[in-house]
This record gives sequence, C-alpha cells and structure tokens, in this order.
Amino acid sequence: MRHVRVIIAGVGLLLAAGCSVPGPGEAPDGIHDPNEAENRQVHGFNQRLDKVLVRGAGAGIAGGVPEGVQDSISNFADTVATPRYVVNQILQGRPGRATQNALRFTINATLGFAGLADVATDLGLPEDGTDFGETLHVWGAPEGGYVELPVLGPSTERDAIGQFVDYFTNPLDYIVPRPERYLGTVATYFDKLGSRGRHADTYDSVLHDSADSYAQLRLIYLQNRRFELDGTAGTDASFVDPEAIDTEGF
Repeated sequence: MRHVRVIIAGVGLLLAAGCSVPGPGEAPDGIHDPNEAENRQVHGFNQRLDKVLVRGAGAGIAGGVPEGVQDSISNFADTVATPRYVVNQILQGRPGRATQNALRFTINATLGFAGLADVATDLGLPEDGTDFGETLHVWGAPEGGYVELPVLGPSTERDAIGQFVDYFTNPLDYIVPRPERYLGTVATYFDKLGSRGRHADTYDSVLHDSADSYAQLRLIYLQNRRFELDGTAGTDASFVDPEAIDTEGF
C-alpha cells in the first residue's frame, strides 16, 4: 500500500506541474479562468441540480433530523476522513499535525463510540482537515486555472487533481471490508446536505439570487482556498470573509 501511495503522489505532482499558470500572481485580478465558457456551462448544470435535488433534501435534513443526530453524522464523517488527513500531513512533512490527527482518530474511534462523538476536541485535539490539493501546494505545485466540476462544484486544476488522488489515500478503504467502508461516504454526503440546509440563506444568495452567481462563487472559492493554504486572499477584488461560507461541493 505504501508503494501505491508513492506512485499516486508522484503522478499527482507530475500532473499538477502541467497546470496552465504558475500561480494567481500572474493572472489579472488574481483570477485565471482560461475555460470560463465551459465552466459556466457546468455551473448552470450545478445550479439546476442544486435547485431540483439538493436544496430541498438539505432543507429536509436540517428541518427534520434532530440536531444531535446531525452532529453525530458530522462527527462520524470527520472520524472516517481523519486517516486520510494523516497520510497527507505525512506527505506534507508535518509529523506533529499527523501525530495529533492520529491520536484524534484513535480517541474518537474508541471513546467516541466509533466516531459518533467528538471526544478529542474536548481533550484539546480539534479537527485539523487537509487534502492532497494542499499537499501539492506544499510541494510547490502551481494553482493552475479555475475549474468548476460537475456536482463537486468550484475547484482549481491543482485541487481537482487533489480530489481525484484523495479517493485513494484513506487507509481505511484498504482495511474495512465492503459494504462497511461506504458508511463514511454516506455520512459525508448527508453531512453536506445538512450543511446546505442549515446555511440555506447563504447558499441561495450566492447560487440563485446574485446577479452573476458564477463570478461570485469563483471569487469566494479562490479567496477561501488561498486563505486556507497560505493565509492570504490572493485577489485584488473586494475581500469576502473566507469563514463566511463553505463552498466545497453542493
């Protein structure tokens, strides 16, 4: 399994090296969107999908599922994802954070009733998520152009590669048998739907009520992502608080 991850990491780095621009500093206003026409078509599809399927389901979960159950689903989704965080933090050369996440996983998987309760945060080990897109960033791979992915939503060339590689970097996928291994995916899906319902006003104002929802979502995503990676917004446009909205998928 270690060799598989090394190969995946090497392929991801090579692919990211081919991204279409070295970084946001070389693009007007810090936004490089060479495929805007195609991205807007995908954005229109995502808008329709959200309006027909996701928005109503999210409202149903937010309004019909008890808050405690929603919290348990969110905790379980985070616990299942934590081993992937550990792998990425090791690849990023951050052994301290990897160790803390490994301990966090162990505590929540045992004392937290298989991850349904977040005991680790109460013990001073808060959630510390990461992904292979950040790993590529740490390795010096360029951001590349902005892309909007079907269903998954806003991304960049580098982060799109990272999302693909992350499908293969969770050790639990190689340990837990079917069908149990899919419980984490289901929990993540319901967690995102619940988040969509709880923050319906914010999502709707961007996706369905703004004059140019594509440009607005693109700006929010890029600022949020750059703030996560290096603490700067990285654009010349008016700053949008990156903590104000979660734009990871719909």
